Amino acid sequence: MDIKAYLKDKRELVDSYLRSYFSVPYKPTYLHDAMTYSLFAGGKRIRPILALASYEACGGEAEHILPQAAALELIHTYSLIHDDLPSMDNDDLRRGKPTNHRVFGEAIAILAGDALLTEAFTMITQMNLNTSTASQHGVKRFSKRSITPSPLLRVVHQVSDAAGAHGMVGGQAQDILSETTEPDRETLKFIHLHKTAALIKASVTIGPILAKSKTTVLKALMAYGENIGLAFQVIDDILDVEGTTEELGKTAGSDQKKKKLTYPGVCGMEKSRSIAEGLIATAIDSLKVFSSDADPLREIANYLLKRRT
Repeated sequence: MDIKAYLKDKRELVDSYLRSYFSVPYKPTYLHDAMTYSLFAGGKRIRPILALASYEACGGEAEHILPQAAALELIHTYSLIHDDLPSMDNDDLRRGKPTNHRVFGEAIAILAGDALLTEAFTMITQMNLNTSTASQHGVKRFSKRSITPSPLLRVVHQVSDAAGAHGMVGGQAQDILSETTEPDRETLKFIHLHKTAALIKASVTIGPILAKSKTTVLKALMAYGENIGLAFQVIDDILDVEGTTEELGKTAGSDQKKKKLTYPGVCGMEKSRSIAEGLIATAIDSLKVFSSDADPLREIANYLLKRRT
């Protein structure tokens, strides 16, 4: 299959939904501008696409779960805004543009991140794209299908657990606490499994939950998500060393300058590449319970391994 065409198609689907959702400005509009500045600054939309692809692998149609999938991008964007803050990574560039706090100020950047995180759960809990809540946000009709409450509660649990202290926030905290410390592979794995892999794993989990798939299917996709999530961050660590600022859209070499725990720093470059390849192979192997419906997930895994940005 043409994975680049697939990713482009799904990215445009997600972006269309998000632009429709945010077409009616919030008040104060300055906050709305800060939220949408980072949300539409670019990005591959990997997390929403993984949710859509996993739902398709379970026999569903991607358009039916657009709110739940797109909400993942709000959470991811919030995390980037906060990661870039002066009190955290103090970065000047994100996706090739000035970071949110450089444009809107630190206080509004914090609030924009807070707003995106909480809005994500409003988006997730939409049971029908034609509801009054959706229309208040200017959302156009994408589908007539309704999602029943019970699976949505499971999705909220999975995503909130992945985004909070047991997932992304816990990983970010450990990342900060581990700066300038001695190399420790177990701590490094903890950081990456929580800071990056947790939300990617949750993204893949949304599909089988909303499709009401069997436990064996859910477990297979959870294994896939955790492995590609960890591989994604290992590759990020490698690219921070090898990539340029222009390629990455953020300052290259920042991990080393901040003395962060990274796979190249702990294991070396060649071993890090080998680890990433092994994780991707394990992820793809976990999909053996699926037919060709899961080919997009297989190809996404290979795509992530070869990416340069």
